Amino acid sequence: MTEPAIPQLKPMPEDWQRALAVVAHPDDLEYGCAAAVAAWTDGGREVGYVLATRGEAGIDTLDPATCGPLREREQRASAAVVGVGTVEFLGHRDGVIEYGPVLRRDIAAAVRRHRPELVLTLNHRDTWGDAVWNTPDHVAVGRATLDAVADAGNRWIFPELTEQGLEPWNGVRWVAVAGSARPTHAVDATPGLERAVRSLLEHRTYIEALTDEDPETYARTFLTTSAEATGERFGGTPAVAFEVFTR
Repeated sequence: MTEPAIPQLKPMPEDWQRALAVVAHPDDLEYGCAAAVAAWTDGGREVGYVLATRGEAGIDTLDPATCGPLREREQRASAAVVGVGTVEFLGHRDGVIEYGPVLRRDIAAAVRRHRPELVLTLNHRDTWGDAVWNTPDHVAVGRATLDAVADAGNRWIFPELTEQGLEPWNGVRWVAVAGSARPTHAVDATPGLERAVRSLLEHRTYIEALTDEDPETYARTFLTTSAEATGERFGGTPAVAFEVFTR
């Protein structure tokens, strides 16, 4: 009996110039899509990062007052490795981000400030695949980002943003979700994979708290294995996958 063919992923849209990535924590992007970001910035595209928190509750051995500034510094250094110079933090509390109007407004404001054509976020569903439970922060920020893209284009939702000089922006054409169990598109990871590894390694304090494994071995193995697995659905080319929603 013939095995069913693996559904192939489409190449990501390329007719855009500005992207904005919105996630919950430092390191969220580095575990998912930094190789794609490196390739995009190499091609002259602009990518900015917006993080809901500073990840201050992420390391058990560090109190939040110490951990937050440290992880913020690591995130800025990590972004620079893949050509991202704009990194903003919204100041929501790590671990207890609430989906709702406040979060949607803050993200809509960021979309209006940066005026992207492509918005990136992280898995907004309850699980990773079928068996691993997602965190409330990822779910809240991912879902709020999908909703805030529409909010950003409506002047009557959060009218205070217009009063602050942030005019509506209806120019987002796609929202791409990294880490989705339902990917539709992919980006060749090969040109940016080495920088993706170095970008993840900038989160050394977090990695050393997470695992006893050598940080470089850990980062390289994780990202390479993920890219190769995605490549099975992208013509054999190591890749970063996204679930793309068209606006």
